[in-house]
Amino acid sequence: MAGTSAKTVHDIFQNMEYGPSSTSTATAQSWLEKHSRILGFFIDGKFSSPADRQTQDVTDSKAAVVCSTVCAKDEDVASAASSAAGGFKTWSELSCYQRAKVLLKLASVLQRHSQCVSELCELSQSSVSPAVLIRLAQYYASWAQLRDTLMPEWIPQGVVAVVVSDDCSIYFLLLKVLPALAMGNAVIVVPGKTTALPALLLAQLFMEAGIPAGVLNVVTGSEASLGAKVAQNPQVNYLTYSGRQQTGEALAKAVAGWGVPMSFSLSLSSVCPFIIFDSADLDSAVDGVIELAFKKKRDFQWVLCVQESVLDIVVARLKLRMNGMKCVPLATEADRNLIDAAVQEAQQQGATLIQSCPPGTGALYPPTVLCGLAPSCESVMSPPPGPVLPLISFRSSAEGVTLGNHSPHGQAASIWTEDLTLALESAKSLCVGSVWVNCHSVMDPALPLCGRRESGNCTDGGREGLYQFLRLSHSPSLPHSSPSPINYADFGSAASKFMIPEGFDPSSVPRFYSQFVGGQLRKADSGCSKSVLAPGGAVLAQCPDGGRKDVRNAVEAAIKVQPGWMKKSPVARSQSLYSLADGLDKRRRDLAVSIQTQTGISLEEAEKEVQLSISGLSDWAARCDKEQGGTPVLQASDIPGGLVSIITGGRDQLTQALANHSVIQSIWYWGSKEGCQFLQYSCVSPLKRLWLHCEEEEEEREAGQNWTSSNPSLQEELWRKAVVWKSIWIPTA
Repeated sequence: MAGTSAKTVHDIFQNMEYGPSSTSTATAQSWLEKHSRILGFFIDGKFSSPADRQTQDVTDSKAAVVCSTVCAKDEDVASAASSAAGGFKTWSELSCYQRAKVLLKLASVLQRHSQCVSELCELSQSSVSPAVLIRLAQYYASWAQLRDTLMPEWIPQGVVAVVVSDDCSIYFLLLKVLPALAMGNAVIVVPGKTTALPALLLAQLFMEAGIPAGVLNVVTGSEASLGAKVAQNPQVNYLTYSGRQQTGEALAKAVAGWGVPMSFSLSLSSVCPFIIFDSADLDSAVDGVIELAFKKKRDFQWVLCVQESVLDIVVARLKLRMNGMKCVPLATEADRNLIDAAVQEAQQQGATLIQSCPPGTGALYPPTVLCGLAPSCESVMSPPPGPVLPLISFRSSAEGVTLGNHSPHGQAASIWTEDLTLALESAKSLCVGSVWVNCHSVMDPALPLCGRRESGNCTDGGREGLYQFLRLSHSPSLPHSSPSPINYADFGSAASKFMIPEGFDPSSVPRFYSQFVGGQLRKADSGCSKSVLAPGGAVLAQCPDGGRKDVRNAVEAAIKVQPGWMKKSPVARSQSLYSLADGLDKRRRDLAVSIQTQTGISLEEAEKEVQLSISGLSDWAARCDKEQGGTPVLQASDIPGGLVSIITGGRDQLTQALANHSVIQSIWYWGSKEGCQFLQYSCVSPLKRLWLHCEEEEEEREAGQNWTSSNPSLQEELWRKAVVWKSIWIPTA
């Protein structure tokens, strides 16, 4: 018919454009229209939209404005925190069955409103299948039911602040929110731009499922500054973040010193290896690359690593598969400048390009592979945004694993091989939290996502992911207070000052200028010492005043010995600990006298402390082959040299050295409030797992950890603080 605009079937297949949905737009649009396209906060079980607040636009994939969200002020944060505190009291007093019933009903509500949820996620560029969200709700409903049965000694943290960056997906947001709720916490959500609309809709659906008012609150605004304001509220007990590293760093530094424990999942900044060995099914591997690398939105950044013996074949098949692929829309026009600069720099360094078509202009870019890059190239260390995939080659399988560990991140890896032995050995050797064998991006709430190194310091998903939202009933918490005035650049650098008693004769005191590093006594690099004083002020001895170089030596020794210790069988590790306990037992009298001399306690109390140490070592030796997942007395045991190092010196000075060392993954700290604040501020870059105890506040409140207790829950807490988790996915027929 003349003048018609209808497209033929041939035109549709040539363009492959998405057609309009007959019902979904009306469903999502009607919900937006109901709120006049201005979404306020969700506080105390209802929407609130104050008239004097600034707003920010939410746009779709074509940069068209979908609606606006209101930016919260301080009084809105205070209102949300107060509502959450009241909601926590009501929610935590419910039985496990009642909380599980709400989450199970949520699954049904999500099923009923799945079309609206899906469309709203699509509009806000945070696409996710409603079936995935339903599976999450069902999974955590089960854990809500089992909490008191399987975790009787653990209690909820209280009010939890969940903050995500602008481009974080709704799946990763709910991977924080649902376990927090299942364990009995109240939650304040600070969503990013792409998750604001789905988060507000889900809050409404939670109310429909029967959750008490105040248990789930959503406040919108700038995620970093608003998240900091929420965490600084004295009624908030815990902060967890998911998203990009830059936003996480700003959040950590703003919250440091407020007495709020923090955890970070930095998956969106993670660079992950996609490793193709010569024993792989190359067609399937190339299909995986195409599916993974050239999507508009990716959860991780990827680097393609190909064994040299099959490099030419893989490159040829990539060219064939990429031929004619459409350009991919970029998130923002600014990304185009980043891509152009990265491609130009790579070409200057000798890289060749594989592109589906010549690049045009604007916020579109063709799928591109950068071939022939060196591992040190900027595009490999920090790949540009958009559909650009760096490719590097390796000679041997061992070199492939080394390249896989080359990145400072450790979120995930995908390895492709039909050799099961090679797959398992590579998966074990890669320093990442998730390994997919002959597949990629498979997610299930039952298995943990545990970022390593710069990818995170907490575990999400699975039973292991629940414990970040719990604490032992007898475990002390950090004190809520305002930050201390600290010069972070100079922390720990001031020279130590020691009081020397009048009439002190240096020749009367033995001098020990040695540290216990690498399994032997070594002279301290500083060459300085500090006095060990008896309770009465008498100088008992001199010990080294260790510093940064001593920490470096200890870390180097640990790096050498840790892989071998990890590969030892649990029985062998158990026998080493039994040997250490036996060495302590043989010298128990000497140790008790030394403790009495230094502390002034009675000999009987000192002997009890030694006995507790021997019993503790024996307990851990006994657990060593049950829990699957690692001084001259140390020299006498068969503990490998370097596995344990002892460095003496000024606490702040050593704290500063430990915090700034990029290889150290975790710090357990007992010390001052200022030390806790410094570690929270500094240990987000490089990222570390922290377990902080403020001794000054604990002594005032008499709430310190009872280390003499034989309660199994204390050992479980220590064990959980000492392990990280790895999930390995192996497809089955």
